[in-house]
Amino acid sequence: MYNARERYQMQESMAASGDDDMTELAISSLPLETRCPPYPLRQHGGFWFSEPFLPAVAAARARFEARTSDVLLASFPKSGTTWLKALAFATLHRTDNPTLSLDHPLRRRNPHDCVEFLEEAFASLSPEDSGGDVLAGLPSPRLLATHLPYTHLPKSVTAAEGTGCKIVYICRDPKDALVSKWLFTKKKLAFAAVDDNPPKPYPIDEMFELFCDGRCTCGPQWHHVLGYWEASRRQPEKVLFLRYEEMLRDPAGSVRKLAEFMGCAFSGEEEAAGVAEDVVELCSMDTLKNMEVNKNGTQNYVKNEAFFRKGVVGDWSNHMTPAMAARLDKIVEDALQGSGFAFGATAESA
Repeated sequence: MYNARERYQMQESMAASGDDDMTELAISSLPLETRCPPYPLRQHGGFWFSEPFLPAVAAARARFEARTSDVLLASFPKSGTTWLKALAFATLHRTDNPTLSLDHPLRRRNPHDCVEFLEEAFASLSPEDSGGDVLAGLPSPRLLATHLPYTHLPKSVTAAEGTGCKIVYICRDPKDALVSKWLFTKKKLAFAAVDDNPPKPYPIDEMFELFCDGRCTCGPQWHHVLGYWEASRRQPEKVLFLRYEEMLRDPAGSVRKLAEFMGCAFSGEEEAAGVAEDVVELCSMDTLKNMEVNKNGTQNYVKNEAFFRKGVVGDWSNHMTPAMAARLDKIVEDALQGSGFAFGATAESA
């Protein structure tokens, strides 16, 4: 019986052993899961990934060259990713894009268009493509995002101390992440459907069983979180670990912490002018969801409005039974035993 730390060390070892061979033949040999719409999943290095994206994961790992000035926003899907992208973008680029400007990029573009996903940037490459870093042309400081587990990050990101880049990770209670992921998946399925072929029903019971077994994109969720939490304990100057629930309780304080970590702390003049509070207001759920681009715009797989639902804590209780919640809590508790990490713990006690 392995404890949480031993299991994670095994995942690190699996992810590092011949993991960049993502030819069609190699992918077809990986464990397959077909019950998670919209794409089949393959298990690699202890985690499950959308099959079509595995070549991009390998390409990003092999070719992305991190700069010390880069900031990488990491998260398990549906854990506050959109909000973190908006907050980080508005904070890091506030000199060139004043928060109160009516022409601010976040008023014209979805946060996912302002901060690109690392693995998506490499998705257009074919397995035979011998090109280099497709993000090399972006000026510093580069702000990027990823859903990859820590064990699967590009080697240049997790390089030895003094190299690599800074990582900001946001985690969320597994029950709320599950419900948000389920509802978002249903919207993706509806977006992809055609009139004469409506999407199949996807009840939460199906998502729940798969999630509990860790069979979801980038799952198991709790192992995804644990990898970044342990990295933040080893290198707090390099990995900032944030909890979604704490950020909601003190958004302005979280923005200040984020700014300091990214190397662009608010000046005394900015504090007096309430710039941190302005960033919070610009990036609030209500403000962003009412932007024209987010009411009517689309990504290539879903409407922009799908990224702005409630953004609250505890919405799982409106979709899951107490028995389901208790079962998931117990699975997570058992899986994390011996790690020192617990969901719901404060930053001081974790």
